[in-house]
Amino acid sequence: MKIASISNFRKDIKRYVDEIDQDQEPLVVTRGDNVSVVVIPLNTFNSYSETEYLLRSPANAKRLLKSIENARAGNVEAHELIED
Repeated sequence: MKIASISNFRKDIKRYVDEIDQDQEPLVVTRGDNVSVVVIPLNTFNSYSETEYLLRSPANAKRLLKSIENARAGNVEAHELIED
């Protein structure tokens, strides 16, 4: 994970944002008062938000994790897509 001081980030924000967009890696921006923030691509943030939403319900989390386990074990079924 890349790290930059707030001063360096402020001086060269365009370069940092371009790098974050290009490599899709987060950037930790630090301040002298021990406060840090993470800059991530919007699609990564949206993915984290969706995952958090889906796992918020214990019943849904259990169902999703079981589905992932089944898929990894090869217990899957093929279905035709239904088009409207």
